[in-house]
Amino acid sequence: MLFSFSLKSSILLIFFLHGIVFSTLLLIKGLQTETKSSLWLSLFTILCSFYIAPFMLGYAGWYSHQPYRDILFYIPFQQLFVLPPVLYFYFKTLLDKSFRFSRKNYIHFIPASIYLIYSLIIFISDKVILNEYYFYKDGKDRDFSLWYQIAGLLLLSYYLLKSLKTYYNYKRITYNEVSFAESVMFKWAKRFLFAFLTLIFIRILFFMLNPEWDEFGNKFWYYVCFSILFYFISVSGYANSIYSVTSFKGAPINSDTDLNLETNHGFKKEFTLTTLNRDNLKDDKIEILDLHEWKEKIEILMITDKMYKNPELVISDLSIKLDTHSKKVSQVINQGFNLNFNDFVNNHRIRALLDKIEKGEHSIQTLLSLALECGFNSKSTFNRAFKRATSLSPKEYIEKHYQK
Repeated sequence: MLFSFSLKSSILLIFFLHGIVFSTLLLIKGLQTETKSSLWLSLFTILCSFYIAPFMLGYAGWYSHQPYRDILFYIPFQQLFVLPPVLYFYFKTLLDKSFRFSRKNYIHFIPASIYLIYSLIIFISDKVILNEYYFYKDGKDRDFSLWYQIAGLLLLSYYLLKSLKTYYNYKRITYNEVSFAESVMFKWAKRFLFAFLTLIFIRILFFMLNPEWDEFGNKFWYYVCFSILFYFISVSGYANSIYSVTSFKGAPINSDTDLNLETNHGFKKEFTLTTLNRDNLKDDKIEILDLHEWKEKIEILMITDKMYKNPELVISDLSIKLDTHSKKVSQVINQGFNLNFNDFVNNHRIRALLDKIEKGEHSIQTLLSLALECGFNSKSTFNRAFKRATSLSPKEYIEKHYQK
């Protein structure tokens, strides 16, 4: 089989082969662990490998010889209408444990289906009916048509917005349902969104630099950048096996949920506890007539039963104790205390910690051990919550109020 090993074709070949390997590994992993996100990422990786194939094979001389030229012409390697929704569904399954791909989701793949039919019509017309190049009489691959490339870019932008909406919805729900939200605000999810945005940026950049999309020499660096990006997404996605504890359908979360957390193991003094993160409060403003009574019940649970000491405390733990539903507890905390559940619990943890500091326990134990006793599950979460509450780091607070 003809393949000219030039510098350009060889570089893209390395990424192409690695893409095939990681796609296979992700597929095996997804089937073995029944992780849908791995299956979607596997599909994304193989599509990216096919995406760079025309340029890799073009630099290797395929467009100059038969039957390779016809293979590149009539097989739609660059599935620009498939890649964006696949990325979106990968992200959706990553964060929403309740998500199930249903019939209505097939609508996202209608543009790709139409393009496949279009490609089939071209093949039948040129190779079966006319037996000559009609659609390809200009010698240019239809996959590089400007309308198709621009449509693919617009679709990619649309699904980035949908992914951002999914992330912020996940963030809002998580902060209102678990007391360890920062531990499950996955760093990989943020890095993925950044990579998604970078992918769009480099496409726009190269569109401006060279709108002639089928010019091989001028597009090499774009395909190298794209290859590095999809390689990063695939490898990082394979290495970051995360399991969401959040259901977008509002199903209760059990306190014994199996978690894979991103952790980093390792008062008085005229002090007024400041309000913590309020940005995520978007719960329905339904008036609760007995709001004050419910506030007292919740406060008693937190203070008397010290439920905040449970590092994996979730809102359903409170609702079970109060013999009500989680939605009611969430609304009381949102409206009565003007806090989300995560920050409400951390509020009590910080108060308990400051009590211990006031009693001088920080001179006997480390601040981290005291924080763990109060329910924090990691040093980083504790430090962030403490600084939000006091505007000082734990060390600065001790130095300011308890200087020897």
